[in-house]
Amino acid sequence: MGTISNFARRLLAGPYVLWAVLFIIAPMLFVAYYAFTDANGAFSLDSILGLGKFSDIILRSAWYSVLATAICLLLAYPAALILVKMKTRTQATLVMLIMLPMWMSFLIRTYAWITILQNEGLINFALDWLNLPRLSMINTPGAVILAMVYNYLPYMIIPLYNVLSKLDHSLLEASQDLGANSLRSLTRVTLPLSLPGIAAGITMVFVPSISTFYISQKMSTGNILMIGDIIERQFMISYNYNMGAAISLVLMVVIIVTMMAMRRFTENSGEVVV
Repeated sequence: MGTISNFARRLLAGPYVLWAVLFIIAPMLFVAYYAFTDANGAFSLDSILGLGKFSDIILRSAWYSVLATAICLLLAYPAALILVKMKTRTQATLVMLIMLPMWMSFLIRTYAWITILQNEGLINFALDWLNLPRLSMINTPGAVILAMVYNYLPYMIIPLYNVLSKLDHSLLEASQDLGANSLRSLTRVTLPLSLPGIAAGITMVFVPSISTFYISQKMSTGNILMIGDIIERQFMISYNYNMGAAISLVLMVVIIVTMMAMRRFTENSGEVVV
């Protein structure tokens, strides 16, 4: 009976294993192959050694992604805390409203911010109406980060909400009985228990942020380049697949390191100290 059960489990897992091999492992192997070869297919480190000229863009991408992730966390955590204290019906409505922008096209959401921030946009129109000086907001790092925060904020709120909504409220009551005030209960009970949600949110925001290319193109008209922009140019404009693969390899390493760090970060997430 046990043998049949194990065979059934393996049979059911087969499609998922095949999917992972075809669409995850195989593409990663192709990226590694092109990164360590030249145009003729011979082993070469030229593409890897040539990454230095893109160091500024790589660092900028990482920095913008960290800023966007940090802002999302600062906005999402209080929002999730407030959300879980509301009535069940209100929670369901607000969660639907938070997820509603995700049902629309990513392109439309980004174009909406272009309409708002551009020199003839809604904000400057309102400033003109108030006889205030105009602001130059488009084509700036702030515009890129703002669009990233707007597009990826739901990916931070939902994991935090899911974790916080399942917390055992008796632990908070116990901490208060032991003399802890609201701030101490938050930092010593709620925060440690919500670390899995924080880690999931950070991963879900940082990974698409550092690999984005459409946002930076539209919010800066191509003046502010990020890793995704360089990869696209290498593949679609320069047709330098080897360099494009080398940059993609760097991006893959950054993403894997981030996921491993978040996993390590949550290893002791269940510990509560009052």
